[in-house]
Amino acid sequence: MLELKDVRAGYGAINVLWDVSLHCAAARLTTIVGPNGAGKTTLLRALLGLVPVSQGEILLDGQRIDGTPTWRMADAGVAMVPEGRMIFQAMTVEENLVMGAYAKRHRPHVRERLAAAYAMFPRLAERRRQAAGSLSGGEAQMVALARALMADPRILVIDEPSLGLAPIVVAELFEVLARLKAEGRTIVLVEQNTAQAVAIADHVYLLQGGRVVLSQAAGEVRLEELHALYFGR
Repeated sequence: MLELKDVRAGYGAINVLWDVSLHCAAARLTTIVGPNGAGKTTLLRALLGLVPVSQGEILLDGQRIDGTPTWRMADAGVAMVPEGRMIFQAMTVEENLVMGAYAKRHRPHVRERLAAAYAMFPRLAERRRQAAGSLSGGEAQMVALARALMADPRILVIDEPSLGLAPIVVAELFEVLARLKAEGRTIVLVEQNTAQAVAIADHVYLLQGGRVVLSQAAGEVRLEELHALYFGR
């Protein structure tokens, strides 16, 4: 469904990704792990059109999407849950969610998708009229994820969802991701919590120094070997 072929990308004269090739199958969860500075966020930015691709290509259902303006990626069915949540703090929870269905073709479905979001995250239903800036970190992450789902995306891209969250909240979050995967969502997950990321994934890629150093079915991954590569041992 989503494929990167020999992609190079970076910032001006500084190249970060070196000939990265990935395949993210439909209705599967693909996780990308790696240490800080490995190029994970740059990879997602290249996918979303925030960073130019200098070499290689990015394909969605066989059609090239590299070079597509970021604001048009939603029309292609790609939604992102960014690192750090990036919710609109002065707006209410419900206003944040409605923004996820801002595109004209999604507006007729707002009511039903709000109902689905509140069913998935009952806490958000309780806080629907509350300013998003007053939420806890876990609740804010729920808003960011529910907002992305409001567009009923074909591909859900999630960047470091567990960052800064308490372990019990992380466990709840991964339960939701498991449910979305079971529903047939196509998910690309960037995560530093390797054990939980591998446990939920179908396929695992490890980035190190802007290169793919491991590509393996999740069921075949041995964490001790993964961590040895992760830390460059």
